[in-house]
Amino acid sequence: MRGSAHRLRAAGLAALLLTAGASACTSGSDDAAGPDARASVCTDGTYTWSGVRHRTRLTALGEPVTFPAGTDSYETRLKPLDRTVHRVTVTGTPEGTTEADVIRALGARLKAEEPLAGPSETEGPEETAFGRHTGELEGAYYLWREIGFVDADFAYRCGGADPVRGHVHTWERVGGGFLSCDTSPDGAAGRTAAERRCPAGSPAVKRA
Repeated sequence: MRGSAHRLRAAGLAALLLTAGASACTSGSDDAAGPDARASVCTDGTYTWSGVRHRTRLTALGEPVTFPAGTDSYETRLKPLDRTVHRVTVTGTPEGTTEADVIRALGARLKAEEPLAGPSETEGPEETAFGRHTGELEGAYYLWREIGFVDADFAYRCGGADPVRGHVHTWERVGGGFLSCDTSPDGAAGRTAAERRCPAGSPAVKRA
């Protein structure tokens, strides 16, 4: 009987020690994760931007076209130059914020008139329609579509904590142009379009 009581007390002591050990592990884990987690979650930190880069990419070209005098209407379709699907990416999103928050902060830094493309947006290789039905058209014209990318690095700092660093790749516009080959192209994509579609020696090619 005494032997049984001794075994019971021993088992109870072992269970007590096991419980105490488990509590110490849980408490230690919480102590270790809690302050660090609270320090890393910050919704009102400060962004510092660097390496901001803008570039345009030609995505579609119209066929070469020359209008006889008095043409007042033109319709066509632009086929994509390749099958690339462009996507927005944000790396290093700080805890307590979202990819959309980071992109909005970049837009504010750039003083963008329109919101930058958001996390769920894509720009794919779709054939698009184009029409011009006003004004007289005459001579050679060139037509193109483009996408204007922006890339930037950021550091996000909260208080005295080390900054969280990341990168944004998005775009600020999707557009294009339809210009006479007597007109200077605007931007890198327009210059490329003029070189590919305007007659050699035309003003647009000379100024490209």
